[in-house]
Amino acid sequence: MKRIKHLLIVLALIGFDQWTKYLARIKFADGDSFTIIPKVLKFVYHENDGAVWGIMSGKIPFLAMITVIALLVLGYLYFKIPDNRRFIPLTYVTLFIVAGAIGNFIDRVVFGFVTDFIYFELIDFPVFNVADIYITVSVFVFAILTLFYYKEEEFDCFKPGKKDK
Repeated sequence: MKRIKHLLIVLALIGFDQWTKYLARIKFADGDSFTIIPKVLKFVYHENDGAVWGIMSGKIPFLAMITVIALLVLGYLYFKIPDNRRFIPLTYVTLFIVAGAIGNFIDRVVFGFVTDFIYFELIDFPVFNVADIYITVSVFVFAILTLFYYKEEEFDCFKPGKKDK
């Protein structure tokens, strides 16, 4: 039952990401923008045919392949996470990373680029999207968890050949 709940969460996260990107494409693709906080935050339209910050621009097939490999690794790790309360944060971090990866993967496969639309004008930060937020925040939370919450031996469950508990 937990697995079905997790699948529904991932699908909802992907759905929200795709919905926001759809809105960006229909509202801002013609060059319009929407200011949330003047000189700080606004919505603009940007087509990113690379990875983060546009690196590897035009390498969509390679980036799609990397995403598939990452999703396979994440799927393996997800099924290795112990089913107890202590590992709930790790489970949700994994779900958010998977949702973000799939959300951007869908864009790359369907459009040949990732739709970005959130722009922090104050610091001239590269334009990003909701899937990027899922991934970035989750990786940050994962780092905090591994540094301050989990003990090294708690990650033994991920070693090859280790039986699930």
